[in-house]
Amino acid sequence: MSPAPRTDDPHAAQNAPAGEAPAAVPELQDAQPGAEPAEAGPLALDAPIGLLPTVPPFDEMGPLDARALSKSLFERMRILDEGTHEFAYVRNTLVELNLALVRFAAARFRSRSEPMEDIVQVGTIGLIKAIDRFEPGRGVEFPTFAMPTIVGEIKRFFRDTSWSVRVPRRLQELRLDLAKAGDELAQRLDRAPTVAELAERLDLSPEEVVEGMAASNAYTASSLDAQPEEDDTEGALADRIGYEDHGLEGIEYVESLKPLIAELSPRDRRILSLRFVANMTQSEIGEELGISQMHVSRLLARTLSKLRRGLMVDE
Repeated sequence: MSPAPRTDDPHAAQNAPAGEAPAAVPELQDAQPGAEPAEAGPLALDAPIGLLPTVPPFDEMGPLDARALSKSLFERMRILDEGTHEFAYVRNTLVELNLALVRFAAARFRSRSEPMEDIVQVGTIGLIKAIDRFEPGRGVEFPTFAMPTIVGEIKRFFRDTSWSVRVPRRLQELRLDLAKAGDELAQRLDRAPTVAELAERLDLSPEEVVEGMAASNAYTASSLDAQPEEDDTEGALADRIGYEDHGLEGIEYVESLKPLIAELSPRDRRILSLRFVANMTQSEIGEELGISQMHVSRLLARTLSKLRRGLMVDE
C-alpha cells in the first residue's frame, strides 16, 4: 500500500494514487482576498506560506479563545511578507478578534458628546497601530500592550476635535500641563499659583505660561444666548456685550469746540447753553433774555457759523 500523502503538501490531493482518497487538510484554507473565516479547526503554523489557518466565527469565540488564537496569528503574521493577501488576511482577522478591546476602551468615554461609532472607529485605528507594532517575543500580552495605544488614539481624537478654536498642538499640550501643575501647586500652596510659580514648575518662561493660559480660553465657547445662573443678576451674554456708541464720534468735536466756545461773548455762550443743553426753543430763549425770537435766531446762526469756520481752520 502506498503511503498517505503529507497533509502539509498543497499538492497532496492531486498526487494521491488512484483508488485512494486524498488526505483531508481541515486545518488550512486557501488565501483569497476578502475570504470569510472557515469553520473552526486546529491551527497549523508550520503550514506552507500560501495556506492560512482556519478561524472560527468571531461571535462564537470567548475571550480566552480569542486571546489564544491571536497569539497563533501573531506568530503566523511574523513569517508572512507584508503586502501579500495572506498577510492582510491574518492582520484583518487579528483586528476582528480584538475589537472587544476597542469597545471596552470606548466605553470609558460614553459621556462625551461625540457619537460612540466615531469613538470606536478612532479606537480601531489605535488597535491597528498596536497590531503592527506588537512583538510576541517580548513576553507581553497583547491586550496589555494594545490598550494604552487604543486609549491614546481616542484621547488624541478628543484633543484635536474638542477645541472650539483650532490652536497649535503645542498649546493644546501646554494647556494639559498647566492644568496638572496648577492642581499640584494649589494643593501644596493652599492657593492659586502665580504665573512665576507655574513657569518655575514647568521650566518655562512666564510669557509661555501666559500664552498657554490664553489658549485655554479657546477650548470651549459660550453661546450668546446662554441663560445666566440663578444667582446671576445679569442677563444673557448677548445682552452684556458692548455695542458701538455713536456718541463717541462727537468727543473729538467737543474737545475741539471747547477753546472756540471760550472765545465767545457771555451772551453767545448763554444762548448756546440754553439751546443745546437746556433744549429750550428760540422763543423761550427770547423770553429768558428779553429779546425777540428773530434776534435769537440771528445770534445763534452767527455763533454757529463762527464755530464751524473755527473747526475748518483747525483741520
